[in-house]
Amino acid sequence: MTTSPSLPSGYAFHSGTLPSVPEYRHLRAASGLTPMTEAQSVAVPKGTWFGCHITSDSNENQAVAMGRIISDGAWYFVVADMAVLPEHQRKGLGDAILKHMLAYIKENAPEGEPYVTLSADPPGRRLYLRNGFVESAPKEVGMMLLDGWRDNL
Repeated sequence: MTTSPSLPSGYAFHSGTLPSVPEYRHLRAASGLTPMTEAQSVAVPKGTWFGCHITSDSNENQAVAMGRIISDGAWYFVVADMAVLPEHQRKGLGDAILKHMLAYIKENAPEGEPYVTLSADPPGRRLYLRNGFVESAPKEVGMMLLDGWRDNL
């Protein structure tokens, strides 16, 4: 069973749960991730295979860090929504979340090598490299639809 990681004093780890919708939205926006609408945020738990977050005594026990995995539970495992509030960065919180989620995949994915991916923004690249991720190009290149794509259908 995946154990909760060791954290600095004043922090609490919550395994298997996501922050509340308002906390989730705040974490995304304040940490530099693309903001989500209320409707998008409400749907997040339904599409989450596993998630965890960290709360802080200094933030009135509100979420200060989070991560989740989107998955089919068999082969595809996408690390998503890795976020740490700026004032809580550089304390090992992101590393604790990522390691915990990777251990959860290791323990709960079916037999065989899982396909674990993520999209790394510049501030997170060092964290991911330290934890065994490598850039997938030129073998694979991440792609996305641009705003307005629905108008072209």
